[in-house]
Amino acid sequence: MRLPNWVRLPGRTVRVRLTVLYALLFFFSGALLLAIASGVAVGRSSSMEVKVNANAGPQSGQAGDRIHMLQSQVAHLQAQVARLQSEVAGQPGQSQLGHVLLISSLIALAIMTIVSAALGWLVAGRALRPVRQMTAAAQRISEDNLHERLAVAGPRDELKELGDTIDGLLARLEGAFAAQRRFVANASHELRTPLTTMRASLDVALAKPEPAPPQTVALAGRLRAELDRVDALLEAFLVLARAQHRHLPGCTALPLDYVVEAALADQAAAIHARNLTVQDTTGPGGAWVTGSQALLCRLVENVIGNAVCHNDDGGWIRITTETDGRRASLVVENGGPFLEQRQVAELAQPFRRLGADRTGSDEGSGLGLSIVAAIAEAHGGTLDLQARDGGGLRVCVELPATADRPSAAQAGVPA
Repeated sequence: MRLPNWVRLPGRTVRVRLTVLYALLFFFSGALLLAIASGVAVGRSSSMEVKVNANAGPQSGQAGDRIHMLQSQVAHLQAQVARLQSEVAGQPGQSQLGHVLLISSLIALAIMTIVSAALGWLVAGRALRPVRQMTAAAQRISEDNLHERLAVAGPRDELKELGDTIDGLLARLEGAFAAQRRFVANASHELRTPLTTMRASLDVALAKPEPAPPQTVALAGRLRAELDRVDALLEAFLVLARAQHRHLPGCTALPLDYVVEAALADQAAAIHARNLTVQDTTGPGGAWVTGSQALLCRLVENVIGNAVCHNDDGGWIRITTETDGRRASLVVENGGPFLEQRQVAELAQPFRRLGADRTGSDEGSGLGLSIVAAIAEAHGGTLDLQARDGGGLRVCVELPATADRPSAAQAGVPA
C-alpha cells in the first residue's frame, strides 16, 4: 500500500532503530510484569478458597461430650460460608472487577509504551548528537580547508576515539595534498628547463654559418616537433593537476560566447583545413560564469578542439550556449563515426582514447576531455558525454551561472 505524498515517515536511521528498541523493551517488560501480577493474584485467590474449604470440612475432635458441640459449630460455619458465597455471586460489580483491572492495566501499558518511545527518541537524539556534529563537520571539510579538524570534546569514549581517528586521517590527507601541490609547482620549472635547453641547442646547431646537411635539418625538425609535443603534454599535465587541486587563479566573470569566439578563432586554420561547417548559435551577453579565465578558456578550447580533431572531413560542428538563471551550459556537437556510449562515458578519464579506427584521428594525448571534466568540477560544474545516434559526439558542460554581470570593460572582454 502506497502512502500519500503528504505522509513523511522517518528513514531507517540509528535514532529510529534505538527508539523502536526502547519501546519494545518497555512493552515486553510491562507485559511480563502484568503476567506475573495476574498469576500471583490468581494463586492467592485459589489458596484462600482451599483454606476456606479445608476449614469448612469435617474436623476430628476430642471424644466424649465435645463431639456434638464441634459438629454444631462446623454446621454453623458452613451455613455462613454458603451465605457469603451467595451474596458475592449476587453482586454483578464484583464479578467484573478482575476484567476491569485487566483492561486498565493494558491501557496503562499502551500509554507508557508511547511515553517510553517519546523518551527513547529524545535520549537517542541526545546520544547521537556528537555523531551528527562529526558528520556536519566532515561534510564541511574539503580539499580547500583540510586544516580544519573535528576536535570532538568530551570523555574518552568510543565517539571521541572515532573523532580523533578521523582527525588523524585528515592530517594525513592534508600532508598528501600539500606534497602534490609542491610537486605541481616544482614540475613546471624543473621539467620545462631541459626542454628549453634542447630547443636552444637545436637553434644553435642550425644557426651556424656553414649549411647543415639535409639529414640534420630533417632530424632537427622532427626533434622540434617532438619537443613541442612533450611541451604540450607537460602543459596538459599541469593544467589537469591545477584543476584537480582546484587552484583557480585570476577568477573573474566572463561570458561563454566570448570564450567560444576566441576558441573558434584559434581553431580557424584547422577548421578550414578540414573544410568543417560551424553552426554557432551563441548569442552575445547570454551565459555568464565566474571562474579562472585561463582555465575556462582552456575548457572551451579543449571541447572545440576535440570536435575539430575527431570529425569527418567536410563535417559539421554545432555550438550552443544558454542559461536558465542558475546554470549556464555549453553544448558542442559534431559529426563523425558511430561511437558506443559505454566507451564514450570513459573519455573523461585520463589517457582514454577510442583509437584512430573509431574516431578518424590519432592526434591528441587522451587528456583533453579529462582536463575539461576537472576544470568543470573545480568550478562546481559537470561534464556530460553522449554518443549521437547519427554518429559523432555531444559534449555538454554545465557551470554555475553568474547573476551579477559586470560590464565588458570590467570583465576584460573586448567591446
